[in-house]
Amino acid sequence: MTTLFQQEWDQWHADHEKRRADPHGFLAITGLHWLDATPRRFDGAPGEWSSGPDGVTVTLGAGETLTADGREVTGTHRFPPLAENAGVTVGHGGAVIEVARRGGLDVIRPRHPDNPVLTAYTGTPAYPAEEKWVIGGRFTAFPEPVTVGSVAEGVEHVYESPGRVEFTVGGEPQSLTAFNGGTPGSLFVLFTDATSGLTTYAANRSLFIAPPEEDGSVVLDFNRATNLPCAYTAFATCPLPPAGNRLPVAIEAGERLPR
Repeated sequence: MTTLFQQEWDQWHADHEKRRADPHGFLAITGLHWLDATPRRFDGAPGEWSSGPDGVTVTLGAGETLTADGREVTGTHRFPPLAENAGVTVGHGGAVIEVARRGGLDVIRPRHPDNPVLTAYTGTPAYPAEEKWVIGGRFTAFPEPVTVGSVAEGVEHVYESPGRVEFTVGGEPQSLTAFNGGTPGSLFVLFTDATSGLTTYAANRSLFIAPPEEDGSVVLDFNRATNLPCAYTAFATCPLPPAGNRLPVAIEAGERLPR
């Protein structure tokens, strides 16, 4: 009989897989193109693209259009300067073009729903959900920025780390540098462990952590550890875990190597 815990995990993973297989998600990316001051054309995107202090510029040729903010764009279109790790998308027929800033440089990534990486995707296996991998821990704050490497050569990600999360696995104390999550007060951690490169993706996995309680207590549900986009595509710029986030224990929970 399926437990409520398993049912909740099944629903969570089904929702996560649906977002992953979105027609314009990261599985649809067909190229990663770094921009500079020289206007250039790239496969999968209309126009000539360049980057400068005032942001990204695209110059569209005769018959070429993009859709930006719900309106058709022709000729020359300029994007305002983007913040680090920010991005916008513009439409191109059934595709979209992502314009983003990574490691202090501007990039574009065309996203096409017919990309074979997406159309061939059949899902990501995971370890069976087990309540033993729902682990209590404690968050300790410290005000230090942390520079994080990337799977893309020459790119560094700078995250403001609010502190560390300490917990115990198999009676052994562990800790992970945490970063600010996507919702107010939440955290996320990037980590590797003794399964990395064997049954799980070698470079990293990610785990969302709900906001700490007033006393700093947190819950780490490793059943919900997920792969980052770099596990599926060569056109990702995923951050790598800080050196201290390489756990010596096997976290046999969460998502495994993609098929």
